[in-house]
Amino acid sequence: MIDAHCHLEQKDYDSDREEVIKECRKKLKAVVTCCAFPKDWKLTKEIVLKNKGFVYAIAGIHPEFIKDISDENINEFVEVIKKEAKEGNIKAIGEIGLDYYWIKEEEWREKQKLLFIILIKLSKELNLPIVIHSRDAVSECIEILEKEGMKGKKVLMHLMTKKEFTKKIVENGWMISIGPNILKKKDAKKVARDCLLTQIMLETDSPWFGDGKRGNPLNVFKAAEKVAEVKKKTIKEIEKQTDENSIKFFGLNYKCL
Repeated sequence: MIDAHCHLEQKDYDSDREEVIKECRKKLKAVVTCCAFPKDWKLTKEIVLKNKGFVYAIAGIHPEFIKDISDENINEFVEVIKKEAKEGNIKAIGEIGLDYYWIKEEEWREKQKLLFIILIKLSKELNLPIVIHSRDAVSECIEILEKEGMKGKKVLMHLMTKKEFTKKIVENGWMISIGPNILKKKDAKKVARDCLLTQIMLETDSPWFGDGKRGNPLNVFKAAEKVAEVKKKTIKEIEKQTDENSIKFFGLNYKCL
């Protein structure tokens, strides 16, 4: 099974990161880790280079950090992403988008939109997929993505739980990823029910969503079990298709058996 979205660079793993990855190797095919802030790239790259063929990276600027980053920082990181992408160290741009849960001020929300567009354009320049964060701002994210010509392109709506947008996402040919929160969120179950299996990936967003404990990429199995229940399919069927989806979307160097 593949965890299509986690954050192995987070300090939560500082004491035992290699042990966590070692355990994941025993049961997972691959892990996609997300560098969501420029200062985290150095460690993210180290993790990927130490675990080639198993850990893959995506990189972007999380909208939650809009107040913490200058235009100069943004420009510098864009250049880093260009370089690393050309060297094959980055598989997608993300997570990027809008966050209206943490960011309430209209001025900063507008700055989020500008950053979002910059990074969408970067993904086009590099011909890379994008991974979208859209907390309390799904409608606005979809609107911007459509305006930027992303219908039918490689777009992953990360940790999608808003069932009212499922039809639009499916119509646009985008992917969604489902995490362990499907165990508790009814809307996440409805999203899984209504979305085509060929458009679903599984994730953990670990170290979060650990149900009171530190999240772990192995929690992807919990998400798979619930999706299987909702879709009335076997876990093997869910694993095979979602793995194929992740491999195709990110261009991973792994072949499903």
